[in-house]
Parts: sequence; C-alpha cells; structure tokens
Amino acid sequence: MRVHLDHDRCREHGQCVYAAPAVFGWADDGSIEVLDHTPPDSMRSEVVSAAGLCPELAIVVEDDPADA
Repeated sequence: MRVHLDHDRCREHGQCVYAAPAVFGWADDGSIEVLDHTPPDSMRSEVVSAAGLCPELAIVVEDDPADA
C-alpha cells in the first residue's frame, strides 16, 4: 500500500493524525505530513479510515504493485 497526501487540498483538519498516528503527523509548521508512505498492510484499516475521514479528500491510498 502507498499513501499520498495532496498538500494543495489539505486544510490541516487533523482527522488523519488521530485515525492513523503512525502514518500521519504534524509537521513543525503545523501542516500534516505523511510519516510512512508505505505502511504495512496490517495498518490498512486505519489508513483507509483516515482517508475516509478527510473532509477535503486529500488522501489517496493505492495498492503497491510491489506487494502483489
């Protein structure tokens, strides 16, 4: 799985940080950052939940072809 964050769409609501804190975090400037672009598949439900909670739809979760 690969996680992408569209920084142009993100408005730093922070729902992703609370839903998947091992994958998303706060940068020093107060913006959201992806801490782990390729989290393990065991975290899929957390990451998908975080993407679904984003009011700006700024998070994209893709299957990584390397995992197939």
